[in-house]
Amino acid sequence: MVRPLWAGRVIAVLAVLLLAVNLRTAVTAMSAIVTDVTADIPLDPVLLGVLGGLPPVAFAVSGIVAPRVSRAVGLEVAMVVAVLAMIVGPLVRAIAPSAPVLAIGALLAFAGMGFANILLPPAIKTYFPDRIAGMTAAYATILSVSISVPPLVAPSIADAAGWRVALGSWSLLALAALLPWIVLALRARRRSRADRAAGVVPEARPKVAGRLIHSRRALAIAIAFGVTGMGTYGLFAWLPEILRSEAGFSAGTAGALLSLYGIVGLPLALVVPGLTSRIRNTGMLVVAGVVFFVLGYGGLLLAPSWAVLWIVLASLGSLIFPMSLALIGLRTRTADSAVALSGFVQTIGYAASAIGPIVLAILHEVSGGWTVPLLFLAVTAFIPLVSAVWLAAPGTIEDELEARRES
Repeated sequence: MVRPLWAGRVIAVLAVLLLAVNLRTAVTAMSAIVTDVTADIPLDPVLLGVLGGLPPVAFAVSGIVAPRVSRAVGLEVAMVVAVLAMIVGPLVRAIAPSAPVLAIGALLAFAGMGFANILLPPAIKTYFPDRIAGMTAAYATILSVSISVPPLVAPSIADAAGWRVALGSWSLLALAALLPWIVLALRARRRSRADRAAGVVPEARPKVAGRLIHSRRALAIAIAFGVTGMGTYGLFAWLPEILRSEAGFSAGTAGALLSLYGIVGLPLALVVPGLTSRIRNTGMLVVAGVVFFVLGYGGLLLAPSWAVLWIVLASLGSLIFPMSLALIGLRTRTADSAVALSGFVQTIGYAASAIGPIVLAILHEVSGGWTVPLLFLAVTAFIPLVSAVWLAAPGTIEDELEARRES
């Protein structure tokens, strides 16, 4: 039954949306002011590379840790812990006297974001089971915006108040998300106490944690998410260099085209979760994503001067990302299963995302150009076709695992 979004769920709506605002701020806030930072704290290229690679690594590790924390203390309390890390992390970076402390602050912030990445889909499953597609679209869109805003405003803040304020001020934004999650955690604790006092026995739920490797649906979502992340993070790292080298574009034009690559994802985040909930064969969305990826990567390889067209097509391929987030809620029966599936999918996905830029760099170094790296992206883009086959039929991962156990 669908009920009005705000009916009895005002705090939950605010909790989800305010958290979504903070999901990438610490990742992109430093990139635009790194020169200011290195003027005070010497950072060599290797260390800058390590800092740049921390987010997907932290997100992947969070996929292993966050479900365990959620099972131990409850989803809402785990979210409070995540938000606290997102508040403390930027403050540590702001007062950092040295590179190691700067890295610790970054890691704290990224770990908090990683926890939130994992736990938001099951939170939506818990509080909005009737509006999974709509709430997923809302938070995925806000997440896309949160990627682009910090680099735009951080230089102005740094010019006016210094780079430490420019990095630390994002704690205030995270602080706004803390109160609603504290309220939800207290409510959940009261409900649990009331249930125990009333002698309510929790309904037995299928255990899926540790068994997802045997689910084709879970593997399908993880593979699609991982290949998408590998290409997306790879292009975010190297697209400007590819455009300068292969098409002769200026640094300014290449940077603008990188922004275009990110902007195209905004309408996808709005539209794709709804399509995912309405289309019986979600494998068709994966096929569409593969076609867009192959055309985009292949175009950059064969006709780089038409880069605008190929970048738009490659970005359209990332429709698989919001589709995967929506499927975490749509292909599970319970919030517990959604937590397990979210951790499984995003651990694999962000691990692949972390190696994407590294693999492209190695291939570029070995081959001496960008032909082999682009060919690698085009070939690997076909891998999610396996996911398209496994996602063709509707059903939950619990259905699949129960059927497998009975057979």
